[in-house]
Amino acid sequence: MAASLKPTPAILLSSPCSSSAYSSRLPLQPSPRPRFPHVQASPATEATPASRVEHETRYTYNHASAGVAAAPKTLSSYEPSLWGDYFLDYEPKPLQRSEKWMTARADKLKEDINMLFESCKCTVERITLLDSVQRLGIDHHFKKQADIALSQIIEDEFSSSSLHHVALRFGLLREHGLWVSSDVFNKFKNEDGSFRKDITNDPKGLLCLYNAAHLLVHGEPSLEEAISFTKHHLELMRDTLKSPLDEQVKRALHVPLPRTLKRVETLHYISEYMHEEQHNPTLLELAKLDFNLLQHVHLKELKYLTKWWRGLYRCVGLNYARDRLVEGYLWCYAIYHEKEFAFSRIFLTKQLMLISLMDDTYDAHATIEECRQLNVAIQRWDERATSLLPDYLKRFYTELLRIFKDATSEVAICDTYHVAYARKAFQDLSAYYLQEVEWLHQDHKPSFKDHLSLSAMSIGSPTLCVGLMVGMGDPVTREAFEWAAGYPKVAIACGKIARLLDDIAAFKGGKAKGDMASSIECYMVEHSVTSEVAISKILSLLEDEWCGGLLTLLIAC
Repeated sequence: MAASLKPTPAILLSSPCSSSAYSSRLPLQPSPRPRFPHVQASPATEATPASRVEHETRYTYNHASAGVAAAPKTLSSYEPSLWGDYFLDYEPKPLQRSEKWMTARADKLKEDINMLFESCKCTVERITLLDSVQRLGIDHHFKKQADIALSQIIEDEFSSSSLHHVALRFGLLREHGLWVSSDVFNKFKNEDGSFRKDITNDPKGLLCLYNAAHLLVHGEPSLEEAISFTKHHLELMRDTLKSPLDEQVKRALHVPLPRTLKRVETLHYISEYMHEEQHNPTLLELAKLDFNLLQHVHLKELKYLTKWWRGLYRCVGLNYARDRLVEGYLWCYAIYHEKEFAFSRIFLTKQLMLISLMDDTYDAHATIEECRQLNVAIQRWDERATSLLPDYLKRFYTELLRIFKDATSEVAICDTYHVAYARKAFQDLSAYYLQEVEWLHQDHKPSFKDHLSLSAMSIGSPTLCVGLMVGMGDPVTREAFEWAAGYPKVAIACGKIARLLDDIAAFKGGKAKGDMASSIECYMVEHSVTSEVAISKILSLLEDEWCGGLLTLLIAC
């Protein structure tokens, strides 16, 4: 077991412009941060005068004034990436401890924690251990032990007067798709159904209830009341709480724990766990070692992807598009950070960057006819279709086909169908983009319902729900791909949540692109209301989608 980390397997290493070695010798180092005075704008994001002239001569229908069929698209003034070439040039410092030593030590700690699971004698011990393991980000090492613990937790009789323990058990079971009734909280209510005032003296219990209640589904008003009650009292006491509880409350009030990026929460919790009463030093030590070992893998991937992205950007020459490499990788890293999913994580990042290029082409550059030509070529998915495209899109199309072809050769032979499903989802997304452009070209003003139905798909989340499973191996079956490729309700809910959150942020920030009207604008026009009323309604719709999406998952489980 005590062996040095093996190099990350070769993952689509062919470069569109040149071949390069993918070093597996990068030592561990502290989390890098951009040195702002030295960050340079990416050349790929800066339009030259020539490219600006070329761009501004492209025309589309002007949706702001009906009847004007040839108004120029304006060049989108996207800011360059904050990171620039930081990861490309980054060279980590040597470690005091070797990678081999850290791996061996981590293996020993895992054995000790296995014994902790086996020694648990009651529900409280099991839920406390499982919660700590999950929040410290080391649960991926203990999947079998977690399954056993969850089976014991739901089977054992449990009666506790501790709000914290009751809420913790409720949240863990629902999070893992195991149904437990919200009636378990009735013991903390008065005869009229309201929550008792005395539980407000337990801030840790209130916080746990607040987070657990966000795992509600439709038709659970008691959990809606729990959210309102706990939020009110947590806000009242937030300035009187001690660290680290005050930081945890602040984060939860901003984004409830079930809805946050777990890897980000792990980074916070590792530094907070030592201040918890009865914390376990073994768990903390493994969490730190595991985070650093995985960071080693992630930094290698970022360095490789930065080089790949620069090569792709130079080859396709689409210098009007956004540079979103680090942002894209962060999203994929948030989905799965485990070492064994390196191929899936990198291929998903590549899919995301290709989607970003295609999105900006449809939205900010191509004429209506060029959009139609691009979609026809993508639906054909054949090198011979290159002749249908304008010159500036031919290299993008060629590279698109090549990247998916390379992925097919990289996955296990029995898993080649994975890429075919991802390709079909990519083709569907192109059709959704074209539909948006057609609406814009026709000056069609969709209803809020029609707008959301289309934009929930064009946001790309349902597409990535298929693409993220590529290369994951045995855990993902053909039936799972069929299910995801059919865009189930949970995938559509994911798309609606992403779209509505994105539209709210863009509207408030004043950064909405000059393409199709946003969902907020559609709602304002259709219902003749102010932006404040529209945003309030959309926030309530967001809650409906969270509940509906969770219900679908619980039923599926």
